[in-house]
Amino acid sequence: MFQGQIDLNTAAPVEASAIPDVLFERGLYWASGRSGVVNLVAAHKWFNLAALKGRTDAIPLRREVAEMMSEVEIAMAQREARGLDEGALRYPT
Repeated sequence: MFQGQIDLNTAAPVEASAIPDVLFERGLYWASGRSGVVNLVAAHKWFNLAALKGRTDAIPLRREVAEMMSEVEIAMAQREARGLDEGALRYPT
């Protein structure tokens, strides 16, 4: 368990440091349920960000995930992705 502190004043926005492969891996993590829970909203968000950063193989996976989601869930995932891509959030969830 993490026992340290996160200094939000020195944290870099996601777009400044995100690697497309890592974003893609996060999508796989949530879509596959490796955490014990399948989270389609999170999977869509991470696949969306990976696609924006150049991982074209994330596009069909994002579509596949979207087919299992409601319109409200898709909108939520897109809002979260926009927030991360614009740097509104300082660290990924």
